[in-house]
Order: sequence, then C-alpha cells, then structure tokens
Amino acid sequence: MMPALRIRDLKVSIRTDAGLAQILDGIGLTLQPGRILGVVGESGCGKSTLLRTIMGILPPDAQIDAGEIMLQGEDLLAFSEAELNATVRASRIGFIPQDPYLALNPVFTIGTQLLEVMRWHAPADGLKGAARRRRHTEKLVSLLRRMQLPDPEGALHRYPHQFSGGQRQRLAIAAALACNPPLVIADEPTTALDVTTQAQTLALLRELTEEFALSMLFVTHDLGVVAELCDDLCVIYAGQSVEAGSAAQVIDSPSHPYTRALIGCHPDRAAGFVGIPGSVPSPLAAPQGCRYAPRCSSATTACTRRGPLKLGAEEDRFINCRLFE
Repeated sequence: MMPALRIRDLKVSIRTDAGLAQILDGIGLTLQPGRILGVVGESGCGKSTLLRTIMGILPPDAQIDAGEIMLQGEDLLAFSEAELNATVRASRIGFIPQDPYLALNPVFTIGTQLLEVMRWHAPADGLKGAARRRRHTEKLVSLLRRMQLPDPEGALHRYPHQFSGGQRQRLAIAAALACNPPLVIADEPTTALDVTTQAQTLALLRELTEEFALSMLFVTHDLGVVAELCDDLCVIYAGQSVEAGSAAQVIDSPSHPYTRALIGCHPDRAAGFVGIPGSVPSPLAAPQGCRYAPRCSSATTACTRRGPLKLGAEEDRFINCRLFE
C-alpha cells in the first residue's frame, strides 16, 4: 500500500548572522493511510521546521539541502508555489494549528472564513455561483454539527470571540476538514486546552480520522497524548530521526537512549524533577554523527557515524543508534 506521506533524508538549513544552521539533518518518517503518526521531540528539535517544509512555507532564509517529501507518491519538493496553493494546501493537506485563539481572523464571521477556504480549495462539484455557495454552506453546517457545536447554522454568523477556546479549536478542525483532504497535520492542537477539553478533543480527532478515512501527522511533546491517540510514533532529536515504530512498541520497549531518557523524564515526589543531563546542541555547531552522543552515557567512538538501523521485520521499525550495530 502506498504511504500517505513518506519523508526521506530531509535536510533543511537556515542562514543566520552567525553562519549556516542545520535545523533538519536526515529526518525520515512514514505515515500509512488511515493511521495517526505522532512526532515527538523537545522544544527546538525541528518539529515546526518539519511542518513548514511539508507545507512549503519556509522563511526566505531557509533552504532545503536534500531529501524528498512524497505525498501519495508525488514529491512535494518538485511543486511550485502556485501548484502548492492550487492543489495541495487545504485541498490535499489540512492543517490544525496550535493556538485556537490565533487560528481565526477576529474581524470576519466563521462562515465568511470557512466558505472562503472552500471557495478556493474545495474539489470541483460542477456547481457555480450561488448554487455552489449553498452546497458549501450546507456542508459546513453538517460539519459544525459533527463537531458538536451548538446551533451550527447560527455559528456561521458569529465571530471567533463569541466561542470558547475548545469551541475555537473545533472550528479550526472543521476548517482543516472542510475540503476533504486525505492528510491532516495537527501542530500540538491540545496544548492551549484544559485537561477535560483536551481529552474530548483527542477523542474527536480519533473519531474523525476513522469517519473521514484520514491520515494524520500529529506533532506533540507529550508522550501521554501519543499513547492515547497515535497508532505510530517517530521520535526526533536535534533535527534527526532517532526511533520509529508503533506507538505501543516504542513507548513500552524504547530502544534508543534518547527515547528511554525522554520517557523517563517525569516529576517524582521523592526525587523531584527527573531530566536529561546536558542540553540540546546548537544547530550552528552540531556534533558529528549522532547529535545525542554528547549527552548519552553509552556513547562510543562509533557514534560519530550515523545511519538508520532497522530492527525486526517491520519496515517502519528502526532505531538510529550505532549501539545496536
């Protein structure tokens, strides 16, 4: 089966006043159709740059040095800006942002904003003008009802400030699904929500993934969310993929020293906060080979070389660690 999304050896750097910063250095992941793949890593590990590269919205001072991003067999890096706008963004890749308070324009009604998205990116249905707008409006009302928003017809005529944070996040999810994209990217969409609303949102995302036959790339720093929502997991550190496999497999039996350390980071009433010694290396002066080596108590001289080493028979189970060579 063709993957919904496959990224291979992606390398991205950014020009700074201090020199060239290697933000992504060989990232690779595979998202299968109908599954939710969690991408986990510390702040500054490259998650946001990865999402921006997939969407084609890197800043002008960034450059893609190598790799490929295959969306249903097509390399997105070969698309022009016009092609991405016309055939990929919103229509084939939906995006759920992190902050529901910044996701919607405060000066336009919900209906105006969502209908504009559908006007430019929804699949052609043979209708034009008022008939097409009516069809889109009917679909939005049905979608908002599915999001469990009260008075979905009236919601189209209201402004973002008239909704709670959890409701705004549901509106952002509706915007991501409005054009029936096969792939949805969620950028830590539960971070700004309280615990109860977060649980409700995660349950809704799981239901929608199955109901709409979606594939979802879910970016987070919370392994608890991954354990609850995701089918598969890719752990990244300082711009490198370090371990991937099924979420249960990686969380229950972590292999890479960083994955083990990340899972071991937790507040403990007896010992206090348990963290990882050292700090993430600067992308301006990254160590050769495994970037985790300076913080790894098991590192050897062989760790200056790098390359994914697959474990077991499953294609997508791998660990990027020379200790398992």
